[in-house]
Amino acid sequence: MKKQIKISNNEIKQLLRIESFEFPKYSTQIINLANQNAQGTRPKVVGQMTELIQEFSGQSIEEWEKWYLEKHPDAIEKAIKKITEMVENFKTVINQIDNDMISNWVKDLVIIKTFIGLKFQEAILIKTANIFNTTYRLSSREDESRGIDGYIGDLPVSIKPETYKSKKSLSENINVKFIYYEKVKDGIKIDINEIM
Repeated sequence: MKKQIKISNNEIKQLLRIESFEFPKYSTQIINLANQNAQGTRPKVVGQMTELIQEFSGQSIEEWEKWYLEKHPDAIEKAIKKITEMVENFKTVINQIDNDMISNWVKDLVIIKTFIGLKFQEAILIKTANIFNTTYRLSSREDESRGIDGYIGDLPVSIKPETYKSKKSLSENINVKFIYYEKVKDGIKIDINEIM
């Protein structure tokens, strides 16, 4: 008979006799977010932890701390500085967040970003048609069932993410030209080489 046992993080700390810190509610979420933005615990700041822990030959948390700090004497202070600066940025902006700003943020997420996320294929068709100085149209349901997302002039095209290129040989057989896209921080990059 199989028996599964769960060991909580707190119990792991107790079993290994590791100090536990108490944090006020929500504080770790704020610190985590600040760290993500500041990149305070990235490998270039604190070292590649998965490699370091494998190099470490000691047994106790005290040995680990001493060993780590000998290898990376400034890492903890650098991480603290980066995260503290970002928390200060948060403190500055938090008082500016009011009901109007929250309302705009929710509308931007639920209405605008959802619409853009669902309709960006049409934007790709429009932009590509403009480049070729021609018309575009979205596909019909029948076209969609054949892998056609739209037309540039009379040319049927399929719009796929850049990652599709590596899977192309394994996937369905779509006998049309492809426009590839990649979502980037500030929009979409498109590759129209196949239809040039």
